[in-house]
Amino acid sequence: MSKAKDRPTTGTDGRPLPILPPARDPRVWARLVRVMLFTPGFLAVLLIKAGEPTNFGVTVELLMLASASAVVAGLFIGSESEGQGADHSSRVGAWSGALVLEFLAAVPLLTAVPGLFHELATSALLHKKDAEAVVSLGASELLPLMAIIPFMIYQLAGFGTLRFVVAKPVNWLVNLVILGLVLGSYTAYRLGDFTTERMLVSLMVVGLVAVVVYGILGLRRMQEDYDRRCPHTDPAKDEK
Repeated sequence: MSKAKDRPTTGTDGRPLPILPPARDPRVWARLVRVMLFTPGFLAVLLIKAGEPTNFGVTVELLMLASASAVVAGLFIGSESEGQGADHSSRVGAWSGALVLEFLAAVPLLTAVPGLFHELATSALLHKKDAEAVVSLGASELLPLMAIIPFMIYQLAGFGTLRFVVAKPVNWLVNLVILGLVLGSYTAYRLGDFTTERMLVSLMVVGLVAVVVYGILGLRRMQEDYDRRCPHTDPAKDEK
């Protein structure tokens, strides 16, 4: 059984090699793709059935974005390969799929869930038999929003994929801006200012797409640079 070895840190030209994300099990991410494919779609249908469309804002759109992005993430993860015929793109398939899931699936879902909970909790259709039973839940309505906290920890404590592509201050800036837009859009939703909510969410989605595109191209560029300058070892020695 061959012993796992650390990656080389210096290229054949004497310059430092790019620091790539660690190897990840594509099967785990593939399972997450299935969860993210069906869960937001189910929640969107539930909201349409039980809520009042005039108050949806962009909740349904965010849920559908999360579901559709999971399909795209699956395409990237499915392209992961280290075997014969693997190229620079196939070697970053799992990492690229992770970026899509982290930013275009998880963030829209986290943004939509608080509004979804509020709609279900106050739906006149669900409570039409006893309208007086509909009461304000107060601060407890913020509980679904708390899921954004472990997501921020995931991103800023070194678990996320983006940190390998951008500098640490940029990574913090990107994620703090996401946090601000999520909180701002939810505040606008609760105030009934759906125009502002849509503007903030649209700005966030455009930014998320830009981050994902930059991240995927950056990972591929780093892998290409790594493969070009990585010192080649003797395969016979690696098997010992």
